[in-house]
Amino acid sequence: MDIITIIISGIVGIAAGFAIAKIIEKSNISNLIKNAKKEAASILKDANLEAENIKKDKILQAKEKFIELKAEHEQVILSRDKKVAEVEKRVRDKESQVSNELSKAKKVNDDFEAKTAEYNNKIDVLDKKQAEVDRLHKSQLQQLEVISGLSAEEAKEQLVEGLKAEAKSKAMSHIQETIEEAKLTAQQEAKKIIINTIQRVGTEEAVENCVSVFNIESDDVKGRIIGREGRNIRALEAATGVEIIVDDTPEAIILSCFDPVRREIARLSLHKLVTDGRIHPARIEEVVAKTAKQIDDEIIEVGKRTVIDLGIHGLHPELIKVVGRMKYRSSYGQNLLQHSREVSKLCGIMAAELGLNVKLAKRAGLLHDIGKVPDTESDLPHALLGMQWAEKYGEKEEVCNAIGAHHDEIEMKSLLSPIIQVCDAISGARPGARRQVLDSYIQRLKDLEEVAYGFSGVKNAYAIQAGRELRVIVESEKVSDDNAANLSFEISQKIQTEMTYPGQVKVTVIRETRAVNIAK
Repeated sequence: MDIITIIISGIVGIAAGFAIAKIIEKSNISNLIKNAKKEAASILKDANLEAENIKKDKILQAKEKFIELKAEHEQVILSRDKKVAEVEKRVRDKESQVSNELSKAKKVNDDFEAKTAEYNNKIDVLDKKQAEVDRLHKSQLQQLEVISGLSAEEAKEQLVEGLKAEAKSKAMSHIQETIEEAKLTAQQEAKKIIINTIQRVGTEEAVENCVSVFNIESDDVKGRIIGREGRNIRALEAATGVEIIVDDTPEAIILSCFDPVRREIARLSLHKLVTDGRIHPARIEEVVAKTAKQIDDEIIEVGKRTVIDLGIHGLHPELIKVVGRMKYRSSYGQNLLQHSREVSKLCGIMAAELGLNVKLAKRAGLLHDIGKVPDTESDLPHALLGMQWAEKYGEKEEVCNAIGAHHDEIEMKSLLSPIIQVCDAISGARPGARRQVLDSYIQRLKDLEEVAYGFSGVKNAYAIQAGRELRVIVESEKVSDDNAANLSFEISQKIQTEMTYPGQVKVTVIRETRAVNIAK
């Protein structure tokens, strides 16, 4: 029973505690609701106050903006009114100025009309006086015609003819004096320029041959070069294209070939083979191939050094290679590179003396004989071939024309062309510069002149420019102008058919009529 009583008491206590807790919780919730309502009312009140304040601020800002915009608008209106007033003032000024100009123009017009009337009166008076003068002049002419026995036209013609003859005589005399003075001055200046140019360029000349001598230490080496049954020398000749002459000349082997490049390749190859000691056909072909490559590289290097030494820039690589190849070419025994360098320097000096473009002159002088070093044979003269190469590789028109015209194959179009021609002749005409057999050279020139003398009407014939030109002087009574052209063609055809000569021969027929009188 006690346990039940305790349990019931515990349950009653728990129920009572729960009821009391509920009552307390309800009371707290009621208090919280009241407090929340009070806080909400307070917040709402503060929000309304803040809204009122913001509204008042915005109204004030709007009023201030309106006042500011109104002031700006009023300022714009004032500015426009001011501009309108200024424009109206200018218009009034223009109207006043136009009015003044109109009054002045009216006054000038009145003055002009008055002067016009005055001039018209004067013209009428002058016309009357001119008519009177013409009448008197005509009367005087009639009296003169009666006295002289000549009409006015006849007298005028006699006077004009006399004046013409006198003026013509004086003009011819003046022209002749001017021409003589110009010739004298031109010859003196030309001689001065050429002499100064030659004196400032001193070049050693060396005549080249078609053979080279390869020196060896002993004659025992000759047998090794010849090889068993001559196989080594045959292989060397086949590889280089050079004739190798092994004779009784002590300690020397002769290399013969018209091409200096092939001759140089053979000489260097022999030197390497003899130095190395291994001489057999396979080794010969290997050494010749390496030497040919070395010569090609040397040709390019020589070309570069040459253009740098002469101060020539922008030359095409192919033209540089052609310039280097000149080292192994010769013209009448004269080394072509040495000749071209000398011509380039001469042209530069002469162009400077004449006030022309020195760089173009040196460039044309260096390239004038590039047509002599073609890789393949060509039917064109070397001057025209060189001109084609220069045009192909972008050289200027003046340079191309100078190259093509330095032997008169084409017409000269600039002052640069005769300079190249003269400097080429100066370089080639130096004593010892070129080698020719004197007897054959003289005989060839005589044969050229004899061909011209074989035609009717030829008075004199001269072979000039080392046989490159035949100048024929004909009798004007026997050969007309039309026949002169035909005679030039016939002589050139006969030379081409009957003679052997290097390059080209220019045939020039000269026909002149002279009137000679003697004043006693």
